[in-house]
Amino acid sequence: MKLQDTIHYSWYKHLFLVLILLLCLYGSISVTDADFSEVISGADQIGVFLSRLLHPDFSYLPKLWGPLVKTLQMSVTGTVLGMIFAVPFAFLATHVVTRNHVLTAIIRFLLDIIRTIPNLLLAALMVAIIGIGEVTGVLTIAIFTFGMVSQLIYEAIETIDYGPIEAAESVGANKIQIAFWSIAPQVIVQIASYTFYALEVNVRASTVLGYVGAGGIGVILNSSLALFQYERVSIIILTILVVVAVVDSISEAIRRRLA
Repeated sequence: MKLQDTIHYSWYKHLFLVLILLLCLYGSISVTDADFSEVISGADQIGVFLSRLLHPDFSYLPKLWGPLVKTLQMSVTGTVLGMIFAVPFAFLATHVVTRNHVLTAIIRFLLDIIRTIPNLLLAALMVAIIGIGEVTGVLTIAIFTFGMVSQLIYEAIETIDYGPIEAAESVGANKIQIAFWSIAPQVIVQIASYTFYALEVNVRASTVLGYVGAGGIGVILNSSLALFQYERVSIIILTILVVVAVVDSISEAIRRRLA
């Protein structure tokens, strides 16, 4: 290959892109009044924080089992409740099932509204309505699961084979029979897979919901941070990490078998 064939003549385009990114970075720093010198000046405090965080208090571990079990119970219960409502609404959100564009548009609009509410905001609203406790966490997880999984399911329904549906219609089957015998068998594996995926997400989310009083191990994590008990914070984080890793491994193994 000749030397001239190896020369990259579009270097100026990449240089222009780099300049644009640098201008955007400078503009963002100016708008947000970010001062990176504060990070350098707080280096001593960072060292103190990390030195305490790297020395977990293992003697506090037995006190975490109760809140940890509650966190898992919240995740499982909320996931199951969310799936119970997500499946029928997902069927109603598809024109394949309803044959009604208006009903489908209304259901999808409601699901879009639910999905736009962040987890922490939803938990804060539930705390204001119901109060502090695990019930609030369960309802928050259930609503979040309902909004997330319903979209995944109705998108899966829209990609199915229409042959069984046409065959069922040709013999006079109604919409409920078509949904049960022609559509559900084609998406049951995806529904099970989405259930375990939602459980993975909810186990992580449930640890954060405690910051707004939704119960579980997140409440202890929040109080330990507020009291600057970083040794306890460290062991709590390690415990959550192990639990999430175990749940992810089990869920991934199950979803692979289902696939």
